[in-house]
Amino acid sequence: MSNYLAMATVTATLQKILQRSVQIDVEGARVTTTRPENSGGTSETGISLYLYHVKRNTALGNADMPPRQRKGELVKRNQLPIDLYYLISCYGNDVELEPQRLLGSVMRTLEDRGILSAQMIRETASDPSYPFLANSDLSEQIEMIRAEFVPISTDELSKVWSVFLQTPYVLSVIYKITVVVLEGEDPVAISLPIRDRRVSGWIFGKQPAIHSVISAEGRDQPIFATSTLAIRGKMLANALALIRVCGVEVAPPTIQETEMTLPLSLIPIEAMRAGVQGLQVIHRQRAEETETANRMVQQRVESNVAPFVLRPCVLEVNLLSVEGSDDEARTAEIEVVTDVIVGSGQRSLLILNERTATQSEAYLFSAQPRNGDRSNLLFTLQGVKAGEYLLRIQVDGAESTLQVDGDTNSPTFEQYIDPAIAIP
Repeated sequence: MSNYLAMATVTATLQKILQRSVQIDVEGARVTTTRPENSGGTSETGISLYLYHVKRNTALGNADMPPRQRKGELVKRNQLPIDLYYLISCYGNDVELEPQRLLGSVMRTLEDRGILSAQMIRETASDPSYPFLANSDLSEQIEMIRAEFVPISTDELSKVWSVFLQTPYVLSVIYKITVVVLEGEDPVAISLPIRDRRVSGWIFGKQPAIHSVISAEGRDQPIFATSTLAIRGKMLANALALIRVCGVEVAPPTIQETEMTLPLSLIPIEAMRAGVQGLQVIHRQRAEETETANRMVQQRVESNVAPFVLRPCVLEVNLLSVEGSDDEARTAEIEVVTDVIVGSGQRSLLILNERTATQSEAYLFSAQPRNGDRSNLLFTLQGVKAGEYLLRIQVDGAESTLQVDGDTNSPTFEQYIDPAIAIP
C-alpha cells in the first residue's frame, strides 16, 4: 500500500528509466511529463510521458474485504487499487526517423525493465531531482508494479488525441501500469488481543513429517527469539538430524521419534526476522562414493516445511518529539527498538490503545520507510490525543505482546500495563 504520492512516483520512475535509455539511443533526446504538443516548427527531440487516465483495478477491487463493520467502525484502512494509463508520444526529425527510433527504444526498455522494483522506486524517491517525492512510500507496496503494452486500434488512439488532447497526432503508444494500491490515512481502531486462545496445527503426510511447531511452554503460548520450540511429528529421530530454520541449519539438543526441541537461542539473532517462518527436519545419511565422480556426497532427506509465527518484542520506546498543547491533537515521532531485526521490505505497524476505562482512543500508524535492515523503527504520529497508551507493533502480521500485571495487591491486577508511552 502507498500514500498520495504513488502516482507521481510511478511517473517519475518511468521518466528516469526511459531517460537513461533514449539519451543513449538518440542523442539529445529527453523525456518530459508534460502534455503532448505539436512538433511542427520545433527542433526538439524527445518523448512525452503523459498520464491521461486512471482506472480501478477490477481484480484487487473485487477481492478486497469491506473496511468497516456493520456499525461503521473502521477495522482496516481503506484501499484503492488502480491502474495508470500513459500516452507515450515521440517527437523528432522525421527525415532521420527519430520518432521511430525513440519509440523502438521505449518499447525495448519497457519490455526489459517492465517491473518497477522496490529498488528502482526507492532510488527515484531519494533522487534530488524529485525533492517532492521524499515522503513517498510506494517502495513498501507488496503488490508487484509492472508496465504492460496496451494494443488498441487506430480509431481508439485517434479518440484519445481528439478528446483528451485536441492536438495533431504524432507517433504514440499506450502503456498500462498495474497495480498501484492507494491507502487511506484514517486511524483504525484495533481492540486489545484476546488473552486466551487456541491454535490448531497443520498435518502433513510426508516422512519425516512435521505435524506442528509450537512453544515448549504450551500450544497457546507465543514464540519469541528466546523461546524453545517443540517440533512434533513422526519419523523425526535420526542420528544425523538437523533443523533448518531462518536459513540456518542446527543440530537439535533433544531428538525423539515423535518430538524434537530447539532453543531459538542457537540461531544467530541477525538471521531471525519477525513474522511467519518455515522449519524443516533434515535427515542426513552416511556419505557414499558415487560411481560418476570420485568424491564423497551426503544424502539428505527433508521433511515438509512447517510454519510458525515469530513475534517481536519491544525492548525500548523513545519519544523523540511532540507538537501541540492544551486540547490540540498531538503530532509526535517515536522510536521503537525490537529484539529482532526488521527487514527493509517488511511491513511494520504501530498500534496504540489509550489506557482509560471509558471511551478509549485507538490508533494505527505505519513505520517510516527504511533503507536497510534494522532493529529500531521510527513512527510519525498525527492527530493523537494527549494521554497514556499501551503500545504494540506488528511486523508482517506478527504482533508483539503486552505485559499483564501479576501483583495481587496492585490496582491494575490482571490488566495490561506495559509497554506503554505517555504523549504529553
